[in-house]
Amino acid sequence: MSDLQTIVLGGGCFWCTESVFKEVRGVTDVESGYSNGSTGRPSYDDVCSGTTGYNEVVKLVYDPSQVSTRQLLEIFFVVHDPTTMNRQGNDVGTQYRSGIYYTTPEQKEVAQELIRSANAEKLFGKTIVTEVQPVTNYWPAEEYHQDFFEKNPTQGYCMAVAAPKVAKFRKTFSELQRS
Repeated sequence: MSDLQTIVLGGGCFWCTESVFKEVRGVTDVESGYSNGSTGRPSYDDVCSGTTGYNEVVKLVYDPSQVSTRQLLEIFFVVHDPTTMNRQGNDVGTQYRSGIYYTTPEQKEVAQELIRSANAEKLFGKTIVTEVQPVTNYWPAEEYHQDFFEKNPTQGYCMAVAAPKVAKFRKTFSELQRS
């Protein structure tokens, strides 16, 4: 088994992003949290105020011998809109921005190359606005946010937003789905 790596991704509401990456082969841990803000230990209400600079994120711990950084980022770009600034669907604010927060120089290189390539090929029809920065000030979200989709599959937001993202992952990346 190779050494595990960690990367943090902001793709809108963390309930949706978490629900997708929990199904990816080689991802050993997924935690909803807040990252790259300016205050200490933010609460959900603090982050939702839009005044802290924090982003709703998921922290992924993964085994690169089973799933590469590039594969994780390809999934990330398919299950959210990387071309909208501070917005994912009806979720609006800086806390919903698209972001890749790396922990190694190699992750940064992979992210930047993938964005360059996708923009050159006009893959999304618009320019990708995903920020690529080192992870700073990461804090886990409150316990009730963890595994939210798994615990609340019939909740309205989960059915309308998270479930379609999980279905899209399963259809597009079936070879990377946990068995």
